Amino acid sequence: MNSKKTKKQHVDTGTITSVLKRVIAENGRDHIRGYAFAIFCLVATAMSTAFTAWIMESVVNEAFANKRADMVLMICFAIFAAFTIRGLATYGQAVTLSKIGNNIVSRYQQRVFRHLMTLSVGFFAEARSAHLAAQLGQNIGGVRDVLNLIVTSTARDLLTLISLIAVMVAKDWVLSLIVFAVAPPLIFALRYVSQRVRSVTREAVEVSSKVFGAMQETIQGITVVKAFTMEQQLEDKVRRIIESSERQSNRIARLSERTAPLTETFAGAAIASVIGYAAFRSIYDDVPPGAFFAFITALLMAYDPARRLARMQVQIDRAVVNARMLYDLLDMQPLQREKPNAPDLVVTNATIELKGVVFGYGEGTPILRGIDLVAQGGQTTALVGPSGAGKSTIISLIPRFYDPAEGQILIDGQDIATVTKASLRHALAYVTQQPYLFEGTIRDNIRYGRPEATDAEVEEAARLAHAHDFIMAQPLGYETPVGENGMTLSGGQRQRLSIARALVRNAPILLLDEATSALDNESEAAVQRALDTAMQGRTVVVIAHRLSTVVNADKIIVMHEGRAVEEGTHEELAQRKDGLYARLNNLQSPAS
Repeated sequence: MNSKKTKKQHVDTGTITSVLKRVIAENGRDHIRGYAFAIFCLVATAMSTAFTAWIMESVVNEAFANKRADMVLMICFAIFAAFTIRGLATYGQAVTLSKIGNNIVSRYQQRVFRHLMTLSVGFFAEARSAHLAAQLGQNIGGVRDVLNLIVTSTARDLLTLISLIAVMVAKDWVLSLIVFAVAPPLIFALRYVSQRVRSVTREAVEVSSKVFGAMQETIQGITVVKAFTMEQQLEDKVRRIIESSERQSNRIARLSERTAPLTETFAGAAIASVIGYAAFRSIYDDVPPGAFFAFITALLMAYDPARRLARMQVQIDRAVVNARMLYDLLDMQPLQREKPNAPDLVVTNATIELKGVVFGYGEGTPILRGIDLVAQGGQTTALVGPSGAGKSTIISLIPRFYDPAEGQILIDGQDIATVTKASLRHALAYVTQQPYLFEGTIRDNIRYGRPEATDAEVEEAARLAHAHDFIMAQPLGYETPVGENGMTLSGGQRQRLSIARALVRNAPILLLDEATSALDNESEAAVQRALDTAMQGRTVVVIAHRLSTVVNADKIIVMHEGRAVEEGTHEELAQRKDGLYARLNNLQSPAS
């Protein structure tokens, strides 16, 4: 049991050391001038503090015992200068370290965002957004705190403590030994507290993120919550999570703050012992009090840096845990990694071909089971079939949101796994079943399809998507803010903006995942006409549940249980009386 505990502590110590080295390596060089100035200020603070304690002997002996008026002015000026220097130095280091800390947070936020953009869609399907945001908020601060703690603890607290101990030893080495006698048990006790705090900090971050996740989930689904009178159920759920977070935070507080009674108790014992010893020497041995006052001043001044250093291990452990969780994310490798020196995709005819593709989410049963199909360049290929047949999965594989377990996906004979993802996705325009709009104006959201698009091109895409009229009816037209995820617009309006965003991209391949599902019959007919125009000259892969929307497709592929079971035009498939397409068509026919 003890060997396991020792091994765990060794691993934790090694991890802390490696994280500290990485934090310093990634940030130290970039801010070396700022840290050098901060350290200079901290050294000035430490020296002025030690000088204040040192001069107390002269204050007591010369000004009060010997009553030398000629020394009073010099002593007062020296004390005034020491405090002024300490004030200016404290201001300088605080502002400098704050600027460096803010820059570190800013850089890591940008770095994390860039890295998140490289991760696969599968990662985001498994990670809850609020959980991720809460973790990042705490973990990025951990990197900043590690560096600030190291600098302030080393340059200010440690140097101040050493300087004051030097003053104490110089004034009375016997009294110094009394103080040092209480240090070992204090260090041992604080080490124990530090190990306990380290073990619960990661749990606290996890629980805290669940609180944000539950609240975000409730807010986003508020209409469902109210429609199904789920308020009490969700209130009970959130209350349990919050209470769990509260208990975890209280546990950390109890552990972290145990340093206070420990340090206060040991400090009280040391100071009481020193005062008793010095008082008896002054009473019975007639020793001048100046050295004692200087010693006791140094001792009292040493208390704050000693207390901060005592807590430093606990604070660094908490910061390192946060930093390590951040690095766990930054070190995560994208699943859809590009090969070194991968070429760009060259699109000529824009023919898409799937050869023996097998794919499943996670460890479950494969969704696609050796599927082969071809979407000819410049033609519209429709995927139809019952839910769960694998239609949306194929749409997700073409932009490499996921990679197949077996088989190949080719565009104009080029395996998409061997070309750059950027060039692949530049050749695609994608309209999802659930339209998503970003914070900003209507114009901004359409222009996301192609940032360099002119205002005229944006408006032309809106006209093709039959969105121009309702846009102009908005208070500010194209400059109207859409709100969070377009909540100020109807579902049909959001979908038409999503279609306009795809059209302005002007890509040779258009992927439509039930793009007209959110529209009423009139809007669907209008947008369908617009899509028919937009489809001309492009390779289109479209998923449809309503077969009436794809009757004019060049090819219809019927999916069932992960396989392509039928293929042909609407007329050909509808005439196969025993075919799956014919049954689906009969079910959706008004005559049925």
